[in-house]
Amino acid sequence: METPAHDALPTPAQQALDALAVNAEDQAALDTLAHSEVLVPVPDDAVDGDGNGSTIALPILEQAGGDPVVPVFTSEGAMTDLLPFVSRYHLIPLGTLAAHWPDDDLSLAIDGNSTHGLTLTSHGVRTLLAR
Repeated sequence: METPAHDALPTPAQQALDALAVNAEDQAALDTLAHSEVLVPVPDDAVDGDGNGSTIALPILEQAGGDPVVPVFTSEGAMTDLLPFVSRYHLIPLGTLAAHWPDDDLSLAIDGNSTHGLTLTSHGVRTLLAR
């Protein structure tokens, strides 16, 4: 059976997510994830922050319970699987994104639609990934 090209070789970030699914306290996996770049979708109608590239507009979706979540992805394939209508994204180190995470109750979903997806609370983003 053939697999799609985007699923052929898991990225280091995807491997880290798989490891965290087995052991949520795997420090090596958390370090790998924090140092990985993720794709942050840019909605077609988004206008980025201050115009000099130092801030970006975060895409916010509502989870089933109504809680806000920012979706990010470890590959274009993972993003396309969940958000096929999104054609633009920013490539950002996850640790940098986490270090500037808002103080409100905004969660982060990494590859939320996949078998290795991970969703972190705002506190979890800042404490586990801001390195």
